[in-house]
Amino acid sequence: MTPPRALWEKMMALLNFRKTGAARPAGASLEPFLEGYSIEVMPRTASKIEDFRALLPEGTRVYIAHIEGTPIEEMVDTAKRLADAGYPVMPHFPARIIKDKAVLADWISRYQGEAGIDQALLLAGGVARPHGDFHSSMQLLETGLFDKAGFKRLHVAGHPEGNRDIDPDGSHAQVNDALTWKQDFSTRTDAQMALVTQFAFDADPIIAWCDRLRDQGITLPVHIGIAGPAKLQTLIKFAIACGVGPSVKVLQKRAMDVSKLLMPYEPTEVLEKLAAHKATNPDFQIDQVHFFPLGGIKATAEWARDNGGASGLPAAARAVG
Repeated sequence: MTPPRALWEKMMALLNFRKTGAARPAGASLEPFLEGYSIEVMPRTASKIEDFRALLPEGTRVYIAHIEGTPIEEMVDTAKRLADAGYPVMPHFPARIIKDKAVLADWISRYQGEAGIDQALLLAGGVARPHGDFHSSMQLLETGLFDKAGFKRLHVAGHPEGNRDIDPDGSHAQVNDALTWKQDFSTRTDAQMALVTQFAFDADPIIAWCDRLRDQGITLPVHIGIAGPAKLQTLIKFAIACGVGPSVKVLQKRAMDVSKLLMPYEPTEVLEKLAAHKATNPDFQIDQVHFFPLGGIKATAEWARDNGGASGLPAAARAVG
């Protein structure tokens, strides 16, 4: 039997879900927290969007994920299309699928010459065995090619819940050493850097990680990775594939409730907790939110808009690209 409407609405509020398409008032601290959010796309998902300007605020930074096997021509074409639409574009440079310095130079030249790109996300990449000379983002930085080409902004990866590919023993030792190196690189060069993280589903490990960064002397701004709205089964699949850590238990716990399997997951709870922490701790290291649209670009963009993320990049951020 269907419960009375008032009881049903209370149940939905407790479950942190809303009916698809229903408007939800933005929390007092969520709108400023979403200001300047970024989003990640792939060439094949981007090709399904007729007009990004109908979905994303002006100035939204768009990352283009480079999955193994994607031709560089498709990456550059996608970058050009987004840049021509007025968006700052940040393509991925996964070290382990770049054969050598000549290939890296070619990619940089293509992005710059054909799409006017001057920023990049440098990361190791998800493949187990390097295709050539590189296996880490630090090696890409050390080539000096990005500086020579005049790239203004270079982001690198962060892992709030660790990374088993880097630290198989489950510790954070090598990840922490890499962060110290990247912090030093940012201080001895003119590169504008930030840590863009893997997505997580629980605010507490993220807050604890940011505290550890501060204690370690890592002051790079954090762009926190958050999964956009999606079916619970979809998120669990991606979380396992991407090696998401302890916070995947949040999804597994929800999966035990049949009623939650019927409703799409939304990142409201984790973001509101992070936003509240930021509001009471202004020095909290999270600077922006970065969305992984695992349930679709349109669904994520609409959720962000409905929750106050319609302002795009702040003027100061637009000035630096």
